[in-house]
Amino acid sequence: MIRIDVIWLATEPLDMRAGTETALSRVVKVFGRARPHHAYVFANRRANRIKVLIHDGIGVWLAARRRNKGRFEWANSLATPGLSISSEQLNALVLGLPWRHVGDEGIITVL
Repeated sequence: MIRIDVIWLATEPLDMRAGTETALSRVVKVFGRARPHHAYVFANRRANRIKVLIHDGIGVWLAARRRNKGRFEWANSLATPGLSISSEQLNALVLGLPWRHVGDEGIITVL
């Protein structure tokens, strides 16, 4: 199992053709560096695809998910380049549910 302590949501869209190196470069640009046991979640412009880059302390993992119908609810890029969400919020997000009101803690950190 991959340990994830913090989940970061990037609000700027990412080209879904991007591979591991491009996604990692975006993490460094937006969040300063890739921290161990942190996950970084990106969406494309239409928000119907997401990619998750996870630093496990040794290397990085890159996973993708696509919605066949509809889109993922995404944060406004004008407000902040990235924000931290809870694991419950991530679970709701990847299912296409409204994640902003999930759990008691809400949005934890804004960059």
